[in-house]
Amino acid sequence: MANITYSYTALEASGKRRSGFIDASDVESAKKMVQADGRYILEISEQKVSKPSTSYGKGKVTRADVALFTRRMADLAAAGLPLDRVLRVVAEQSENPTLSEVAAEVLKDVQSGQPISDSLAKHPKYFPVVYTQTLKAGEASGQFPEVATRLADFQETEVARRSQIVSAMIYPAILAMTAVGVVIFLLLFVVPRLQGIFKDLGNALPLPTVILLATTNFLTNNGLLLSALLIGAVLLYRGWVATEAGALARDAWIMRLPTVGPVVQKATVSRFARVLGTLVYGGVPILEALELSGMAAGNKQFLRSARQVQAEVQDGRGIADAMRDAGNFPPVLTNMVAVGEETGDLPKMLGRVSDSLDFEVDNGVKRLTALVEPIIVLGMGGFVGFVVLSVLLPIFAAQDLAK
Repeated sequence: MANITYSYTALEASGKRRSGFIDASDVESAKKMVQADGRYILEISEQKVSKPSTSYGKGKVTRADVALFTRRMADLAAAGLPLDRVLRVVAEQSENPTLSEVAAEVLKDVQSGQPISDSLAKHPKYFPVVYTQTLKAGEASGQFPEVATRLADFQETEVARRSQIVSAMIYPAILAMTAVGVVIFLLLFVVPRLQGIFKDLGNALPLPTVILLATTNFLTNNGLLLSALLIGAVLLYRGWVATEAGALARDAWIMRLPTVGPVVQKATVSRFARVLGTLVYGGVPILEALELSGMAAGNKQFLRSARQVQAEVQDGRGIADAMRDAGNFPPVLTNMVAVGEETGDLPKMLGRVSDSLDFEVDNGVKRLTALVEPIIVLGMGGFVGFVVLSVLLPIFAAQDLAK
């Protein structure tokens, strides 16, 4: 008969309350095991794992949810709990119902003898290949708690980075939406009401006014067509970037953008270095680690460079030398990789590179935010000024004729 995990609360001889878990065949055996340690049981109950419901897979699972799931799993494993108990506790503690159900399913697989990495791999929507392969390496090397901890560190860093970027872009986004709203309101509702006034003036209209009225008439008469064209363009773009060539072209263009490109490249390299360091630390073979790190970088150009490095390393070249020839790898990365190869501590060097680049990315995001805000304000102010000028010029001209 399989053992059951019980949670208990007991008093120690010193009078201190203590909570914990214990595996036993039944509740009476569990009580005896706790009492054998000189404790007085206050409460004991079987650990229940929620069963998957019909809503499985429908709940939203964010990156933060997965990061918290990984952190709890890593902390419990590091505390020495067996994996089945780790998953049982994680399933109960998870605030996300979907992840709780996933943990319950993974628990069943682990109890039947499957590795936890293989079971998590059945849910690629939440646990990508990089995630499961990293844990698989940790299981194979006997360093599951350490590898899971590094994986949790990486995920928390990614979540914090995304949260920082979103927070930094909230104000510029509000400004941009306000600017677009003002432009649409002026062109579609204010200016058309002024056309009758301009016709009554009877004189030739100034060029700015002619341009404004022509733009307003075009938007008013072709609004549905323009909306359809915009939707079609978005769909075509999404289909194009879904292809290999389109994704490569898009990512190459983004990395060449002034001001934005260097920040994106540093963030990409940082993500690549951190993932590669985690994989190598976990014991993943270097060729597989390069492939997975390139995939995790989130940039097709970078993935192509990583695969070039992979091919050259397979032919016997050093990693740093192959990176120098592949392109897209900055000197700070190639030099630290060279040091890591010489000292035999590649994961540590990759972690230092990632930390350094993260600092530069943070500063770059702040500069971009500071640059975007005045550009939006000036653009909106310029357009409103153009509209005001276009309205006032014919009025001034009519007043001059009346004198």
